[in-house]
Amino acid sequence: MSVFIRIIYNKDIKNYFSKIMEPEIKKETSKLSMPMAIVIAGVLIAGAIYFSSLSPKNNNSDNKAIPIASLQPITKEDKTLGDSKAKVALILYEDYQCPFCGAVNGTNEEVINYLKQKDPTWTPFMPEIINNYVKNGKVLFVYRDFPFLGEESNQASEAALCAGDQNKFWEFHDYLYSNQKGENKGNFSDTNLKSFAKTLGLETAAFDQCLDSNKYNETVSLSRDEANKSGVSGTPKGYILKNGKVVSTIEGAESLTTVKQKIEDALK
Repeated sequence: MSVFIRIIYNKDIKNYFSKIMEPEIKKETSKLSMPMAIVIAGVLIAGAIYFSSLSPKNNNSDNKAIPIASLQPITKEDKTLGDSKAKVALILYEDYQCPFCGAVNGTNEEVINYLKQKDPTWTPFMPEIINNYVKNGKVLFVYRDFPFLGEESNQASEAALCAGDQNKFWEFHDYLYSNQKGENKGNFSDTNLKSFAKTLGLETAAFDQCLDSNKYNETVSLSRDEANKSGVSGTPKGYILKNGKVVSTIEGAESLTTVKQKIEDALK
């Protein structure tokens, strides 16, 4: 059986890195970029990385419903891709600054390479899930915000929703993940977010007004609060539903092989 890697980027890893590990990591990783230093910090934290030769316990091949405290049902307000009538849905909570979210989306090459060093079979799961399950109507994909890494995470989430006003949510979503450059370093400042909108061909006056007015501040805050109530503490965190019932979960940067099996089990 293949080894799988489960990494979830959460407050414990972030705070531990910031308060305790950073001085030591700087000594050992002065030649490494910040994203890689963050990854190494995660490795040193007990429980941050879990290796196992067994299948994940939440694989739930019998498709029995998993009790979740208060997972919000899918509504028309959600950002979705695929057939709304699909019997299987994947709800994924993410933070646009999260390096492991970038990895599972196939864009953060540095973290992808690190994961592949630990497990050569590791592969980002989102590209294939979208191409082979969502686009053919088998799975409904639902993106939800869990911006816990700072103000730039909040602003990025609000900006993506502003882009959604011009039917460009997914283009902006993808662009954000393709342009991760560390946490709260200014890359997702208002100025840069407005520049991203211009690059993507949005009507800039409307986008700028939306972002400046904090139109979606409450929406983003509500998504974060609802995620907390559902037990989300880090990203990426996923819920796989069959006919509206949670039958499996995704705990962090799981590989395509693991996630694909969970999807296949739900489709049976």
